[in-house]
Order: sequence, then C-alpha cells, then structure tokens
Amino acid sequence: MKKFFCGLALTLLLTNQVWALDLDAVKVETMAKTSASWDGGTLPDYAEGKPEVTILKITIPPKARLPRHEHPVINAGILLKGELTVVTEENKRLHLKAGDAIVEVVDTWHYGENEGDTPAEIIVFYAGIKDKAITVKEDVNK
Repeated sequence: MKKFFCGLALTLLLTNQVWALDLDAVKVETMAKTSASWDGGTLPDYAEGKPEVTILKITIPPKARLPRHEHPVINAGILLKGELTVVTEENKRLHLKAGDAIVEVVDTWHYGENEGDTPAEIIVFYAGIKDKAITVKEDVNK
C-alpha cells in the first residue's frame, strides 16, 4: 500500500510539473483595447436588451468591394489573411494587413475593399442585441 501512495504522489508531482510547463508556454497579446473606433470616433454606450454575440468569418475575393453599409452595434475583428481597406463616407481610410486588428466604426456609412490579388479573410465579433441587425446595407434605390 505504501508503494501505491508513493507512486501516486510521484505521478501527481510529475503531472503538476507538466501542467506548470504548459502554463508557462501560454502567451497573451492584447490586439485592441479602446473606447474609440479606428477613425477616432467614440464608441456608443451599449444598447438595452438581451445581448447577442455574433462571430463571423468573412472572406472577400480579390478585387472585390463590399456595398456601403453601417453597423448599429459595436464590433471588432482580426484580419487573418490578405489585405483590406476600409473607407468611410468622409473618405477616411484604414488599410489592414494580415494580423491587424480593427475596432469598426458604428453608425457610420463605409465599405471594405480588397485591392489585392488574394482573398482577404477576417473574423469579426459583434456585440449586438437579440433580434436586431448587426449590419445595415445602404438602400441604393433611394
């Protein structure tokens, strides 16, 4: 019985060392932390209602331009691949490369454009309200 407990103690000791080594390998990097969008505008207060988080992976083909749109909710993303340029109605521009973070403009008309030769791939996180739109496309028939 004594051998069993010694073996168990040794196993736990070695296992804890492995866990400690794994924890030492964890790296945390803050990609964005702000109360403003990329164009310098102050982010709005959170709306009332049941929160709904949406995470989208968006792939924009080479030479493609998204339609003008706005977001009524706070959102942020990380460009995983390619390059992407975001342009506001005031012609403010942000050029993103793979690995760049963006805190998107809210309630501001803008569009994204992939001027490159490879697809642009971005993951976007939206802090929305249940049953409310996260993106509103411009009505071109006005």
